[in-house]
Amino acid sequence: MNDGLVIMYLAVIFLIIASMWAIFAKAGKPGWAALIPIYNLVILLQIVGKPWWWLLLMMIPILNVIFAIWTYNLLAKSFGKSEGFTVGLLLLSIIFFPILGFGSAVYQGPAGK
Repeated sequence: MNDGLVIMYLAVIFLIIASMWAIFAKAGKPGWAALIPIYNLVILLQIVGKPWWWLLLMMIPILNVIFAIWTYNLLAKSFGKSEGFTVGLLLLSIIFFPILGFGSAVYQGPAGK
């Protein structure tokens, strides 16, 4: 594989993780939780106001896509953003997660409650 592609891939992963860290910190959760697989989803569900057992639903094929979209929508709403921002989170994550994490968006509380 081309070394340049590997570096770009790692840079994108780093950017998304750093953005999630900032999102978690804005929501009053530990930023380091973004580094731990599965646990980061539990924290994300806390941020959007949904129970931990949604994680189990996210492991069921096809249903996982629905619940992932729903969770991203609730994340956007938790920061005062619209459904259009949800589409951005889904299709252009590399742009919209940093906007949420490093931009002026303020956590307004769980949107799922």
